Amino acid sequence: MTRIILHIDFDSFFASVEQQADPSLRDKPIGVTAANSRTCIIASSREAKRLGIKTGSRSFEAKRICPSIILVPANFVKYLEISKKFLNICKDYSPFVELFSIDEVFMDITKTEHLFKDKYKIVQIIKNRVKEEIGEYITVSIGISHNKLLAKLASGLDKPNGIKEIKACDIENIYQMVKLTDICGIGERIKERLNAMGVYSLLKLRQTPLATLIAEFGNCEANFLRNISLGIDNSSVIPYTIEPEVKSVGRNYCLPKNEYNQRIISQNIYELCEEVSIKLRRLGKKGRTVGIYLKGSTDLNYRKTYKDYFDSGKEIYERCQSLALHLRGGGINYVRQIGVWVSNLEDAKNLSLSLFDSSLKNDRLISAIDKINERFGDHTVRNGFLLYADKLTTVPNGYMADKYERTKIAKDQLL
Repeated sequence: MTRIILHIDFDSFFASVEQQADPSLRDKPIGVTAANSRTCIIASSREAKRLGIKTGSRSFEAKRICPSIILVPANFVKYLEISKKFLNICKDYSPFVELFSIDEVFMDITKTEHLFKDKYKIVQIIKNRVKEEIGEYITVSIGISHNKLLAKLASGLDKPNGIKEIKACDIENIYQMVKLTDICGIGERIKERLNAMGVYSLLKLRQTPLATLIAEFGNCEANFLRNISLGIDNSSVIPYTIEPEVKSVGRNYCLPKNEYNQRIISQNIYELCEEVSIKLRRLGKKGRTVGIYLKGSTDLNYRKTYKDYFDSGKEIYERCQSLALHLRGGGINYVRQIGVWVSNLEDAKNLSLSLFDSSLKNDRLISAIDKINERFGDHTVRNGFLLYADKLTTVPNGYMADKYERTKIAKDQLL
């Protein structure tokens, strides 16, 4: 049986929610800003997007394009309430609803389509209920296909408030139209590596020998890219009530101002490493690949895989700091955003215990600190290096938490 997968994506979600709540903002260019006082635009309205104001723009850049733009601080409590209402709508039409992020879901309606006449009937009912139950100014775009990869691609091809289906016979024509980065799984870094190989389109990617891709990306990523080029995706829609397997844990943070002070930069890196380590231990995971990126006068990123597994903030920081020194040697003068992540995860219980007494003592110390912080709040006990450092904004502001964490926060609120 051919699957029927929907990808439902809110249009300009944060901005539309603000415009729905405040009618005076409607039909005007607005930018939703991060909650840590940095005027970094984390979402822009349809009106702002038409003027070229994109997510990630700084306020002065947006005002240069559109002096009349209205900046509104993010309100995630409000956005989570909308997500809750939306999930309650979707679950009426399939038990297979996957929360992909706070403003988008996948639905598998293969086994329920016949109950509602056909797939287009379900799509139209959902759109009508969004308008009636959530708000007339909030719309969704819906992609339909036989797998998640193509359904997500389809939803982005007819925005806003569109409906687009990609059938198997449409793939080649669609792939001639879209850019590499239009498809989920190919970001800017992978695009740049593909471009360096002479690959500038999905059809060219399809023609690239698998051996060439393996030489550049390794077996796993090369096969993933090959499947993308063929429109193949066998992954299931995982209901949001089921916890997905975590493949990496990361944190990124937009600093309140462009930062030149190396000590303050290092303190922020340390605090992000502590955030990552706390999450790893709560998940019962350890990792052995560390990555860091710095955005500022230039954008630099690097990662490295180690032989041993780790989950302490100090260990992650020491590895990140060595990578950061390497990055700053690349010519970055100031930093405005920092990201840290750990991947290649393994369950801590599956790893052999250390034979060294010092490691056991350190594990007991970390466990004791975790108990204090869980009772009184994260970072109640901090490393002395952070004594006079400001605490990071730990409430989700769109960039403090990685995509997994934002989705997890939403799930915790919704279940």
